[in-house]
Amino acid sequence: MSESKLSKLEQQTVALAGVAQAACLVDQVSKTGSYPLEFLEPSVHSLFEFDAECIEDVFGGLPGVKLGLHNLSSLLASRQARENHDVVRYVFSLLYLEHKFAADQEMMSVVHSRLEHASFRAEHFATHVHDLCHSVSGIYQDTLSELKFRIKVNGSAQHLQNTQNADVIRTLLLAGIRSAFLWRQLGGRRWKLIVKRKQLLKASQNLSRGLGLV
Repeated sequence: MSESKLSKLEQQTVALAGVAQAACLVDQVSKTGSYPLEFLEPSVHSLFEFDAECIEDVFGGLPGVKLGLHNLSSLLASRQARENHDVVRYVFSLLYLEHKFAADQEMMSVVHSRLEHASFRAEHFATHVHDLCHSVSGIYQDTLSELKFRIKVNGSAQHLQNTQNADVIRTLLLAGIRSAFLWRQLGGRRWKLIVKRKQLLKASQNLSRGLGLV
């Protein structure tokens, strides 16, 4: 990944916002069955940005991760808020699962290869984001679902049992892991969420303000 116009801390913040965005969307889909396509699509397409020039390009620019930046600001400001409970759990679960995933080189290779195949199909055929989610969901089920640690998603049985919603949720979990990988690649560590919480909060708020969010 080449030089970004953002500082190292801001780059880490964007990657972490990618995790937060995926977590927030998983929470929304599981509880309401709805999701904003303008944020679902950048999260899904982040899985296919294999050679992005910088962290912003992974999401098609900062606006693609603005929901994540907004929610990251909320989480860092008030982690204990009841309404944030599941989203916070998903964020930490994604960071932990990425760590386990990264230790399995064979699984990483399989996921990368299958994502490349799905990307080729998406590039050469008129593929709707839901078709992409169906393909990625299968990748998640065949690989990460086999790990001992699994992310338990809370929500309405009606929404969770909907096949399309289940595909979207698994795809978002993989997108969250992709962002967690970028966060670690950029020097992010789970302990920094505590030690550098104030700096990360300030960076996420500043980036959000630049997008007209707060």
